[in-house]
Amino acid sequence: MRSRRTVLLTALLASLVVGASLPEPTGGPPPGHGTQTQRGVVRSGTRALAGTEVTLLQAGDRPGAGARPLARARSGADGRFTLSYRPPRGADAVLYLTADAAPARDGRRRAAHPGKPVRPVRLVAMLGTGRPRGAVVLNERTTVAAGYAMAQFTQGGEVAGRSPGLQNAAAVSHNLADVTSGAAARMLATAPNGDRTSTLRAFNTLADILSGCTAGQTCGRLFELAGRPGGAAPRETFQATADIARAPGEHVAGLFALAARRDTYRPRLRTAPDAWTLALRYNGNGHELDGPGNVSFDAEGTAWIANNYRYDPDPRRSACGSRILSRLTPDGRDVPGSPYRGGGLYGVGFGTAIDPEGHVWAANFGFQGTGCPLDPDRLYRSVSEFGPHGRPLSPRTGWRRGNILQPQGVAADTGGNVWVANCGGRSVTRIPGGDARRARNIAPGGNRLVKPFGITVDTRGRAWVTGNGSDNVMLLSPQGRPVKSVAGGGIKRPMGVASDSRGNVWVANSGVVVAPCEGTTPAMVAEAVGDIVTRHVDASVTMVRPDGTTPARPFVNDGLFLPWGIAVDGADTVWVANFGGHRLANLCGARTSACPRGLRTGDPISPSGTGYTSDGLERSTAVQIDPSGNVWLTNNWRNVPVQTNPGGHEMVVFVGLAAPVRTPLLGPPRSL
Repeated sequence: MRSRRTVLLTALLASLVVGASLPEPTGGPPPGHGTQTQRGVVRSGTRALAGTEVTLLQAGDRPGAGARPLARARSGADGRFTLSYRPPRGADAVLYLTADAAPARDGRRRAAHPGKPVRPVRLVAMLGTGRPRGAVVLNERTTVAAGYAMAQFTQGGEVAGRSPGLQNAAAVSHNLADVTSGAAARMLATAPNGDRTSTLRAFNTLADILSGCTAGQTCGRLFELAGRPGGAAPRETFQATADIARAPGEHVAGLFALAARRDTYRPRLRTAPDAWTLALRYNGNGHELDGPGNVSFDAEGTAWIANNYRYDPDPRRSACGSRILSRLTPDGRDVPGSPYRGGGLYGVGFGTAIDPEGHVWAANFGFQGTGCPLDPDRLYRSVSEFGPHGRPLSPRTGWRRGNILQPQGVAADTGGNVWVANCGGRSVTRIPGGDARRARNIAPGGNRLVKPFGITVDTRGRAWVTGNGSDNVMLLSPQGRPVKSVAGGGIKRPMGVASDSRGNVWVANSGVVVAPCEGTTPAMVAEAVGDIVTRHVDASVTMVRPDGTTPARPFVNDGLFLPWGIAVDGADTVWVANFGGHRLANLCGARTSACPRGLRTGDPISPSGTGYTSDGLERSTAVQIDPSGNVWLTNNWRNVPVQTNPGGHEMVVFVGLAAPVRTPLLGPPRSL
């Protein structure tokens, strides 16, 4: 009988033959589990890549945990490989493939330091969770898809992170690339994406940038440009992609130049973008979203979306209020059984929130056009409540106690209390413990709070509500007692408000009267907005400290254009949705250590002259961050709104751009 050493040596020598499998790595599942097979091919464009080291890995289940190899092989002369492995026990295990190679013009291994060889070309395909896929392709497209979707979970070329963000991100990667063919995914290649936005062209251009390194032409320059300011340069193409995804505004022109001589993937960009972001449009079943006003995420990361108007593809027909609550999977499809109806839902505006029990709250502002059958005096005096699976819990008329009047912003806190900003009532309604039968109204009195619009809860359980008509932010105690009115610091016609993990709150200053508290028809809203959507008017962001003081001046940059919604991510950086300018702004928050080196609180992280632009964006009212670090915005109005039905029909999602947030959001963000 041969010794164990002889058996292992024989297997190792066999692995040096192209196409043979390496010994299965140690640490796999215990004996008794059946083996499975994964086949595939490694390519750059149409060219097969022979001799690449292909590894099947299980992503780590927490930040810093190493990915676990399950099997290894070498690709043959035709780029093909076969792997046999024992599947991990957990149904939520995330699997992915890597193919490591030296560039085409350099067959040698290059060592970053002695004893640790590095192959600068790493192509990746995310397999995700569930049953194994058929034959797969690893190429530059699948690598860009993996690098962007997993950007917040990738360090040192390995993937690790917590549930559900990690699993959801793997699913989102399949919206960018089809790993069974290596082509652009159907979601990316067809409407409402495809040739309707530039994202497909940007995606292919990024793949071309990587192909230059695969060909042995641009690796060094790519790694130099992809490195984050103040951070170490990446050593292989997958990490380089993730670094570009996290800092897409850096070295934009230089990276674009790397694709100048490449023409592997089409269609591609003809000129450099403002930033290397990838933004996807989601529209659910294609006939439900009309004027989406806001979005909230539950513990699983599914997106609950309320709409202003009933869906109608013809904007010339007068729109009545929406009676549905949409719910999308983390990768943008309808959750089975959704959208949901009932519970008094009608014409929701800016207000959606999810409480600790997973109950969804929507504020029935009562948006509707002329000629609708319902009595307008009964429309805007309620909130609706739904269970975690979409069953309406409020009555047919909604919950009405607490003098609710034209409600807009809604927030929930860790105690289960729900806070409602009554835009038409100069008051806030507090629903203790989520028991709507005990709701009570809080009215500071006089002109202390006029047109309350946005509301958030800070680290102490205190509520902060913006007064769009009184140019202030009102602070309420955890029990709802008015404590302080904060003005100054550039607060002017404030809209959205968000809290950070340090007790600060951040205010989006629209600079104009835009809260439609006196009218609910599209024409009345348009009259309030006027022509300000075509120009900057005092657009800014104000930080309010926990004691109610503010910096002397607000934060201003050209990435702000009628700012409306605002959110804070898991690293305390600030995100702003704009009703004009087709742009998303990102500002350095109070935790400057999380910002690029040299930036101070309030400085723009996104390009200062434009923000992160997207031709997929229209007029956005809200922004929120999901557990995978994707940034979701509402296309609330169309670019050129027809006043009978101005509603947009999509959510716009910037992939992998922000630090993930644990959901549901119960006051300040918690990192995943």
